[in-house]
Amino acid sequence: MDVTLSAIKADIGGWVGHSVTHPETLEKANELMAEAKDEGTVLDYRALNCGDDLQLIMTHPHGDNSEVIHGLAWDVFSSCTAVAKRLKLHGAGQDLLSEGFSGNVKGLGPGLAEMTVSERTAESVIVFMADKTASGAWNLPLYRMFADPFNTPGLVIAPSLHGGFSFEVHDVLEGKKIVLNAPEETYDMLIYLGSSGRYAVKNVYHRDTGYIDASASTQKLSMLAGRYVGKDDPVLIVRCQGSYPAVGEVLEAFSNVNIVEGWMRGSHNGPLLPVGFSSAKCTRFDGPPRCIAAGFQLAEGMLIGPLDMFDDVAFDPARERALQVADILRSMGPFEPHRLPLDEMEYTTMPEVSKRMESRFEPIVGD
Repeated sequence: MDVTLSAIKADIGGWVGHSVTHPETLEKANELMAEAKDEGTVLDYRALNCGDDLQLIMTHPHGDNSEVIHGLAWDVFSSCTAVAKRLKLHGAGQDLLSEGFSGNVKGLGPGLAEMTVSERTAESVIVFMADKTASGAWNLPLYRMFADPFNTPGLVIAPSLHGGFSFEVHDVLEGKKIVLNAPEETYDMLIYLGSSGRYAVKNVYHRDTGYIDASASTQKLSMLAGRYVGKDDPVLIVRCQGSYPAVGEVLEAFSNVNIVEGWMRGSHNGPLLPVGFSSAKCTRFDGPPRCIAAGFQLAEGMLIGPLDMFDDVAFDPARERALQVADILRSMGPFEPHRLPLDEMEYTTMPEVSKRMESRFEPIVGD
């Protein structure tokens, strides 16, 4: 059966500050999504949260970029924003950058990842959700999953993976994209993936079959809003097993420290912590950045799960190393590389300070 899996997120208000999503907003989301399921708009759904971001995971028969599904998500986020405003939650509706829906959530603030698949005999998928970080945060994990044989031995020993994968990479500043093939274009691809503030992996495809294997959100909120609105808090869907990396290979990509932009005021680099659902609460310096992993089996469009994939002591060493990195970076205060470079802070007070100080700069003569 063909089914579309959509993961759409929005920050509709934090409790307390930027910490978590309030239970009443989740309750409202579940109420509205249950109505949509009863009406047949969606086949199944889950409403979750990572930090202060509300996450809607839906299966449906409407295909990618469906106005019906995107409109449903917008209505749910808008109703939850009303709850957030009533509770005076922090930043209520900050990811809803428009007064109304215009047919598609792209460009309106919410993050979006979705794919239409033909269900296999066993269809394993993992939905990753992050908070306090930007869309390029998935670049390194996706490279490890689909192009690094030290992480994914199936690339070497499994005939179904040995042909490699294609990476669709988006230039989020200029609105362009390029498709690069691994393994033969790996070095070229890393030039772009390593600049995660500008380039972000959108989709990954199996080269032998052409089927989609992973889809990520690549929206850059500050560019959409023209002002500081926090970080993008991306989502990622990954298919596992069979012709794709195994569940363990996909999760292994998070066993090493990944330093990402975001954290406090969206203006600092920090480690991305892989945590269980219960630890998806951002408090220390409004972070550190973290991600959760919800595992599902798809069965005739039904979501069998979620299984909390990072709720495992095997990830304790990864979390400990990440927290040590957090301590080191925090000790640097306002100095780079903890604070983002100036060109990444154009939506903060930096341009104002630069303009005010411009007349005080003098030419260096005779040095």
